[in-house]
Amino acid sequence: MIARPNLFSAPGGDTIQIKETANALCALGLNVDIIINNKVSYQNYHLLHFFNIIDPEDILGHVYRSNLPYVVSTIYVDYKEYDKKYRNGLLGTLSHILPYNSIEYLKTLGKFILKNEKVSTIQFFLKGHGPSIKYILKHAKMLLPNSENEYRRIEKDYNLSQKYMVVPNGFNPDIFKNEENIERDLILCVGRIEGRKNQLNVIKALKNTKYMVIFIGAPSPNQKKYVQACKNEATENMQFIDHVEQIQLINYYKQAKVHVLASWFETTGLSNLEAAAMGCNIVIANRGDVKDYFGDSVYYCEPDDIDSIRENIVKAYNSPTNDALQKIIFDNFTWMKAGIKTLEAYKTISNV
Repeated sequence: MIARPNLFSAPGGDTIQIKETANALCALGLNVDIIINNKVSYQNYHLLHFFNIIDPEDILGHVYRSNLPYVVSTIYVDYKEYDKKYRNGLLGTLSHILPYNSIEYLKTLGKFILKNEKVSTIQFFLKGHGPSIKYILKHAKMLLPNSENEYRRIEKDYNLSQKYMVVPNGFNPDIFKNEENIERDLILCVGRIEGRKNQLNVIKALKNTKYMVIFIGAPSPNQKKYVQACKNEATENMQFIDHVEQIQLINYYKQAKVHVLASWFETTGLSNLEAAAMGCNIVIANRGDVKDYFGDSVYYCEPDDIDSIRENIVKAYNSPTNDALQKIIFDNFTWMKAGIKTLEAYKTISNV
């Protein structure tokens, strides 16, 4: 499994997805390594598994060098709307002028020049962001999107049809279990503090209200101004807690009546799955692929409408726990189920 270089230093949902999928595959008898750099002894492996197609600069060189079959967990996050409406600075201005893939190319080029962040091959800069993605997708043995809707977006955006198998994201039922008869009075938001996650609008919606609001997540190292804006806007009923391990989240989930993630885009939102499993009511933005997971069992808000965010949080707070949603989560979205599905995909294309 080959992932972005800062997978562990800047943890996100993909960090959990990769670690938990690897653990499930190991439990199923497969030998799996997680690699976050360009030093890969390809001769030791039968199959490569890449993650995050939106970062082709981390993948392309391995495709060229390895000559091995590979699959891609696409995790196809879309920043278009956020970039146009809320991103500040030069990139925000350029997003109204240039195509989306050109913006992503400039982001990578800027990190390469200004921050000395490495790419897997210099060929990425010659090929371009969009063409690199399409090359990787086209030559994959199989794509492993987290939902049907995710694959349909890829198919539309890159005008291709590719063999794929949906591998839904999951949660760990051994860790996240609902506990009855616990007084719930928190509003909780778990996710990296960054513009796409939209914590600032949640803060504006709930500032100076009667609700105790806790934000848990590491501040994005590339969005220091946004992080500071969130803290400047927050009021006394709000608290920020840095990234904590999953086992430590239990005490927060079981005290929360509502988990809110009003992101501009989510393929899933792993914290939503964990929170729903532990009996929280869920408020999420009506963007991305979330309806493939949650259907009509959650409260949907508009990410750019403060009143919509507030009104749906209040509705969720004043409603009983959705037991039907919990059953859906436990029946369909565990990491072991994701591991079994991933192994099924592997077996169709390689002798693993």
